[in-house]
Amino acid sequence: MTAAGEPARPPARAPRRRWLVAALAGLAALAVAAAVLLLQRPAGEGPEELPPVAGDYPFGDGSVWRQDVRDAPLHEDSAAMVEHLVEQVEAHYGGVAAFNVNDYSTSSYVVDADQPRVDVAFEDCQDKGHTPSGVEEQFSGVPVPDDAVPAAGRDGQLTVWSPDTDQLWEFWRAERVDGQWRACWGGRIDDVSTSPGFFEGGFGSSASGLAVSGGMVRVDDVRAGAVEHALALQIVSPATWKRVSWPAQRSDGFSTDEHALPEGQRLRLDPDLDLDALDLHPVARMVAEAAQRYGFLVVDKAGSVAVSAETGQATGGALNPWDEVLDGTPSYEVMAGFPWRDLQVLPTDYGKP
Repeated sequence: MTAAGEPARPPARAPRRRWLVAALAGLAALAVAAAVLLLQRPAGEGPEELPPVAGDYPFGDGSVWRQDVRDAPLHEDSAAMVEHLVEQVEAHYGGVAAFNVNDYSTSSYVVDADQPRVDVAFEDCQDKGHTPSGVEEQFSGVPVPDDAVPAAGRDGQLTVWSPDTDQLWEFWRAERVDGQWRACWGGRIDDVSTSPGFFEGGFGSSASGLAVSGGMVRVDDVRAGAVEHALALQIVSPATWKRVSWPAQRSDGFSTDEHALPEGQRLRLDPDLDLDALDLHPVARMVAEAAQRYGFLVVDKAGSVAVSAETGQATGGALNPWDEVLDGTPSYEVMAGFPWRDLQVLPTDYGKP
């Protein structure tokens, strides 16, 4: 925005020859810039469209979850920050990160336009002593399916997406008591297909405000053979809440270590790493491929480093589809051998407009 004041006067018209010289110089500069861009692009490659996401996915290509980060620069402290994360992986559950499909996962539902709407009550489980401003609006008129079940575990994550109204709701510690839905926290995103992929105003189910459903590994992803979006990563020791990296809107981090990853920090797996040389579970291989192209986003803190996944109980049917998809491998062994040391940290606030 320009400062108010006297309107700027138009410049005096230059002689025709001088204008022509300037125009030719401008065209030459554009040509040089175009040549530089072509030199930076691998031979034979033009602008590349992102592959479509398998099945139902609420976020569009303009969201933080659908950005190709293979050519992004690195944080100056990348190596030390990765080492800080690796220490967290190695200190828990035999050094294998969690792949949560049975608990501490995300229960996700896609609803039709005719799904009846209900108001979700605010449960003051954090002893705020009042109903925060805006909560009633965020929690009202939610098309929760009659058979919805929050994810198992203390977090009780519940996600509802209505493609017809282009709205998404996420709730934390959701439960149904005597027929009444209630939640400790959560929020709504309108125009979700064109949204940046996070909640504003302090709302949302994750501590960072990032939409967990944008980065969860879905059953549809695995069945299609590819995860075509960034991955939501939970870590044990995020940096203190005073350090937040966009696109996170806030944080519940506590670590004062200078190398701790802030919530919202982007990481990627080294794009040059030869995945064929690794002995990975097929699902972990898909995670690795997605991590090379779209990367991880630190969304929350947890009891162990964990890759977020969709809970099987929200997909309908009597059988948990992950039993078939994982082909007998326990979920806690899926990420065995994942090359965490080959991660790279992108600059703080990478991609911020």
